Amino acid sequence: MRNTELKDETATNDRVVGRRMKRMAAIATLLLLVSLSATFAGRATGHTEQQQGQGTAQSATVDWKAVERAMGRPGAMQPGDVYKFSMPRGDLKVVVKGVEVKPALALGSWAAFKMAGNQAMVMGDIVMTEDEVNPVISRLQQGGIEQTGLHNHILHESPRVMYMHIRGRGNPVKLAEAISSALKLTKTPPPSAPGGGQPQELGIDTKQIEQIIGHGGKVNGGVFQVSVPRAEKITEAGMEAPPSMGVATAINFQPTGAGCAAITGDFVLIASEVNPVIRALRENGIEVTALHNHMLDDEPHLFFMHFWANDDAVKLARGLRAALDKMNTAKA
Repeated sequence: MRNTELKDETATNDRVVGRRMKRMAAIATLLLLVSLSATFAGRATGHTEQQQGQGTAQSATVDWKAVERAMGRPGAMQPGDVYKFSMPRGDLKVVVKGVEVKPALALGSWAAFKMAGNQAMVMGDIVMTEDEVNPVISRLQQGGIEQTGLHNHILHESPRVMYMHIRGRGNPVKLAEAISSALKLTKTPPPSAPGGGQPQELGIDTKQIEQIIGHGGKVNGGVFQVSVPRAEKITEAGMEAPPSMGVATAINFQPTGAGCAAITGDFVLIASEVNPVIRALRENGIEVTALHNHMLDDEPHLFFMHFWANDDAVKLARGLRAALDKMNTAKA
């Protein structure tokens, strides 16, 4: 009797083990199928992502002529794949301490476009009289263009001038249409034909100015302009903003006679540089006329310091160089 019970128990155990082995084999098969399915899905996804990446690259090709038509004026490609439009306020007759300000010195509106995938980012600066400010804000907001700053850049000017900094993201033609619509609410003149003839003699030593500042310049509208980029990469709302999008220190010299010039522009600074630059400017007889932001989501966060002086151009260049020495600027 005892032997019979042992045989029955052994048979039962064999059946249990057999069922367990079958279940384990089934689980192993299922895991193998899941693994193979994930592998093929990953390959398919990778192929799809590659196709999407190719599509994005293709979509970044822009018909800039269409953007020009929307803006109502020509633009020009700048370093960093930036397409920039200039809208000088030649209609304004602004005087600062007896100096009639040329548009290229401190009255130049602009808008710069840069593509990221199938979208554009636009940044810019619109020069306005006080009565133009709020109608322009409303029109820009209707068109999806944000304001990132509104303030003065110079002091003691007559009439008073305000500067509105803007940004937008989306279809470049739609962005251009929104900006153009807002400009029509100002007295910004239409684009003029490019000037020709011989280069204008400014009466200041531009070569020496370039040597002192350490960067080359150009003559634009009777003003000698020097741009000094920062050494770091700068982003706005997560997108790279090259120096040509208004994040380089701008230095402008307008000749005022006898080797002298009125200077203005803005230093582009991180927080730790602000007060060292202020001290360097004041020690060299250069006025600080404004300190503020031009952007909202920039990295690193930047401060823009505007300045003014009217003195010997070479002397002023040395003062500006002293301020630049307090900053992390790129080498020429």
